[in-house]
Amino acid sequence: MNPLQKNPRWKGRKGPVVLIIMDGVGCGKYRDGDAVADSKMNALDAMKALSPHTRLKAHGKAVGLPSDDDMGNSEVGHNAMGCGRVFDQGAALVSRAISGGAMFQGAAWKEITAAVAGAAQNGRTLHFIGLFSDGNVHSHLDHLKAMIVRAKKDGVRRVRVHILFDGRDVGETSALDYVDPFEAFLREQSGADFDAGIASGGGRMWITMDRYGADWEMVHRGWETHVHGNARPFRTAREAVETYRGEIPGIIDQDLKEFVITGDDGKPVGTIEDGDAVIYFNFRGDRALEITAAFEEDNFDKFDRGRRPRVIYAGMMEYDGDTHVPKRYLVSPPAIDRTMGEYLAASGVRTLALSETQKYGHVTYFFNGNRTGKFSEELEEYEEIKSDTVPFEQRPWMKCADIADRVIQAAGSGKYDFIRLNFPNGDMVGHTGVYQAVVCSMEGMDLQLGRIRKAADAAGAVLVITADHGNSDDMYEHDKKTGEVSRKPDGTPKAKTSHSLNPVPCIIYDPDYRGEYKRGGGSLKEGLGISSIAATCMELLGFTPPEDYDPSVLIWN
Repeated sequence: MNPLQKNPRWKGRKGPVVLIIMDGVGCGKYRDGDAVADSKMNALDAMKALSPHTRLKAHGKAVGLPSDDDMGNSEVGHNAMGCGRVFDQGAALVSRAISGGAMFQGAAWKEITAAVAGAAQNGRTLHFIGLFSDGNVHSHLDHLKAMIVRAKKDGVRRVRVHILFDGRDVGETSALDYVDPFEAFLREQSGADFDAGIASGGGRMWITMDRYGADWEMVHRGWETHVHGNARPFRTAREAVETYRGEIPGIIDQDLKEFVITGDDGKPVGTIEDGDAVIYFNFRGDRALEITAAFEEDNFDKFDRGRRPRVIYAGMMEYDGDTHVPKRYLVSPPAIDRTMGEYLAASGVRTLALSETQKYGHVTYFFNGNRTGKFSEELEEYEEIKSDTVPFEQRPWMKCADIADRVIQAAGSGKYDFIRLNFPNGDMVGHTGVYQAVVCSMEGMDLQLGRIRKAADAAGAVLVITADHGNSDDMYEHDKKTGEVSRKPDGTPKAKTSHSLNPVPCIIYDPDYRGEYKRGGGSLKEGLGISSIAATCMELLGFTPPEDYDPSVLIWN
């Protein structure tokens, strides 16, 4: 990797460039339900009033997703910002591999289907585990259906599906909108030579889909449910959903408790046994790594697995390219090279990356193009502040003050040239659907932005303030035709817990401005995506970005 070329027009600054990623903070389309607009964001508004600013695209094709109907997410958003270019992402890659047949010609698929196919091995089962929706952020039901149809064609005789309800990337109580059509689909596929059914399930924030080691007990509950069948029994998934909703008023899909489906004999219909095969059909990696470790690691110590079945396990994609996890995967991830972090390390830039646990992997692994580890041990420091393990609406300020403490110290230390950080509040609290908590989270974060601004003034630092996607800016469901707020039977707004399709802010706060670029109304480029953040930061660090990077937002004098 060659170092970046110096930009002769840059006059330098005394302090570092600080990239502040306000996770899940977009520019709202609707006034009703925009918790960002409803919050007292005095510090952010003050910096915006003094600084050049624009809006950046953070969803759909601008971040490598198949269409502009696809909401952005933290993973692809950090990929785009850190890599400076747009790569086709998980959903697009998987859809192409399925439609073109490449997935089913791959070694992993053939090994799995061969292991469980054929009349002589009729007792063996192909299990699918994953997020049960069409949100297209972690998974898509169309991918699951296509694999079930192909498995049947390839001679598999028995399929069991372990469903993780969403309520986060789709409507918060939409579970049965997916269960009923899927059950009908399974009935259509089933017959004398093919037996397919739902085996177990639960909410994504209650079982299986933990990330970054925040709460291994979630994974333990999932393991007991999917593998051993140790959960409350029901005859159908619909019965499980309706029962839990009746017993726990107000519960949303992501929090639904674990369950197993039982047959006429009262026993679970789909425990995972020796000789079976398991496909984890999420394409996104962050909430796939822990359950993958439970299946694959010999020296696993996060919880007692009890009986560990000897299975053939595969992920939809390679979730960690450095450690090559999982051992088998159906679709190769995007080949991302020449990231911003790699260029900065080659150019001698001293970097600090930090966040709390919930987004630490985003500001490191995903920002670096799905790469674990540093580019330079000498030049880079990564810091994780442990997140609280309580529901986010109970501590909506999360660890933003702790993050700000470290940024303030680092900015004034003279030790770093570039600092990047993630405030998770807008996304993690936004997903709860609790409006008051989201407002609290925004105002708590804004207090820290004010503190960081003072540190930037003192240190002569430049702040680049942006986001990876929207969420807290769109907290109510709206009628797509009229824009009116959708309401529950009691007249209250129906909460929206998924990401938005809104653009995100980009503000360049430069207290030691020396005239190198235009500043004032309309002085930043418009119509760009968040992939332009990399080139922008490179220019503010005094470098000329690579020619094939997406353009900076700066307009040079």
